[in-house]
Amino acid sequence: MNTKLDKRDRAALFRDRLTKAMVLTDSNQSKLARDTGVDRSTLSQLLKDKGARLPNAQLVASCATALGVSADWLLGLSDRPEQATDLVAAAMSMTQAPRALVDEQIFAWHQEAAGYKIRHVPAGLPDMLKTDAMLRWEYQPSLGKTIDQAVGASKDRLAWMRGARSDYEIAFPLCELSSFARAEGYYEGLSPALRREQLTRFRDLHEQLYPSLRLHLFDQRQLFSAPITIFGPLLAVIYLGSNYLVFRDIERVTALTAHFDGLVRAAAIDARDVSAHIEQLLVGIA
Repeated sequence: MNTKLDKRDRAALFRDRLTKAMVLTDSNQSKLARDTGVDRSTLSQLLKDKGARLPNAQLVASCATALGVSADWLLGLSDRPEQATDLVAAAMSMTQAPRALVDEQIFAWHQEAAGYKIRHVPAGLPDMLKTDAMLRWEYQPSLGKTIDQAVGASKDRLAWMRGARSDYEIAFPLCELSSFARAEGYYEGLSPALRREQLTRFRDLHEQLYPSLRLHLFDQRQLFSAPITIFGPLLAVIYLGSNYLVFRDIERVTALTAHFDGLVRAAAIDARDVSAHIEQLLVGIA
């Protein structure tokens, strides 16, 4: 960052970046005060001060460590928020995405992000909400005789995810759920009984787990999204089919988070109305 800033501008940039880092890590003044060992009032005054005041080097370093960013970035000396030790990890990477019910890499990312909000746009219907019958119908062709083990392992790991103190916000196209209810396209041949069971599970789990689980249905004629998962402020993953495209730099994670939040804001049916919509779909199944 080559732009020369006067003390007042640098102080304003510090406040903006400190606030941004707190939002991305789901932190707040109380938590940051505990993590840095300073009074909450000290942080509050620092964030509200519109003058040229900057904290001492010790507090800047403590804030940077607590929020997982570099002190240089907080002070406007760098455009890269990552700490030096994280620069390699922040690079874009690609990993294989096997066609399997239990994906070790996805599970590892969930473990890494335990406690953070997880935002998800699935490639179809969300796996974590599927019935055993639906999982068998969908994955039997690729897993063959190992389907029983895969379903059992999936239950164990999805139970872990739901108990990991992470909020889940899932957005997917309204037409996906409608096609499923009518057994059209990808879902052609699904029996009415299986469809009723699956829709009932969607409704019941959403009602039981809300608000820690929130489903949103967006209109794909107005908005489009590739399958993505955003693991808190840590990383964002785009599903390409045979590979995952992984981003760990804060700017791209922020951009993909904003994209997801746009889907939620423009949802044709938001989380409060999903159960009622599912009820309507159930009535339409003979």
